[in-house]
Amino acid sequence: MTLHVIDTGFFKLDGGAMFGVVPKSLWQRTNPADENNLCTWAMRCLLIEDGDRLILIDNGIGDKQDAKFFSHYYLHGEATLAKSLHAAGFSHQDVTDVFLSHLHFDHCGGGVRYKNSDGDLELVFPNATYWSNADHWKWATEPNAREKASFLKENILPMQESGHLQFVDPSKPSPFSQFDIFYADGHTDKMMVPIIPYKGRKVAFMADLLPSTGHIPLPYVMGYDTRPLLTMDEKARFLNMAADENLVLYLEHDAVNECCTVQRTEKGIRLDATFSLSEI
Repeated sequence: MTLHVIDTGFFKLDGGAMFGVVPKSLWQRTNPADENNLCTWAMRCLLIEDGDRLILIDNGIGDKQDAKFFSHYYLHGEATLAKSLHAAGFSHQDVTDVFLSHLHFDHCGGGVRYKNSDGDLELVFPNATYWSNADHWKWATEPNAREKASFLKENILPMQESGHLQFVDPSKPSPFSQFDIFYADGHTDKMMVPIIPYKGRKVAFMADLLPSTGHIPLPYVMGYDTRPLLTMDEKARFLNMAADENLVLYLEHDAVNECCTVQRTEKGIRLDATFSLSEI
């Protein structure tokens, strides 16, 4: 098995929204904001190359929304989904599986595109099975008022309409031998965090359970989370496990650090080390 970093560029989000009730005087130490209080975030996906399977975990924001939509997020950087796949030696046609941690637009928008000027949509990965789970799919397609703006129909429904959508069922044997799945309900319903055995370690694709190293302290929870107290509980359980097992935490949104480990301290779980995936 080989893991490939798939960078899809950077975007900006309000620092207050990303850190919830934590004061700016604290969070800006790790995530400095610009003059508009916006912090830069990565959209770092992961590609698993294993035998005849090529599994892409998340796929970024995509490029099909209009200029007004993108003006809110200040997309920048040279990396794109296509460029990163090419750098890894692959094309869109090679991907066999698209595994989506959850269906917020910055995690799944790159999986669907417009195929013509009439507004018809098509899958970016025509030979791939797209994976979610039934509970999260229902949550995303019947959205609550708080998350409605993050679940965009044009990102989601074409997966099902194309016949390429399948669900992971936690009560049944997993269709993936490459990783285990940790389910989390604090950020959104049934977000999936893959934990991948790799080179004698375990690599956890943290999605929005831990967006960056700046979110390691327990109270540092996003304002976007639907159940912040539950996030704190889930994060505590996961980070304690990560410290005990020396897990590699692969950070989807950290603009600087690809991976980190954590350790126990007198103040609780804290950052241990940061490094690139290639250093494993």
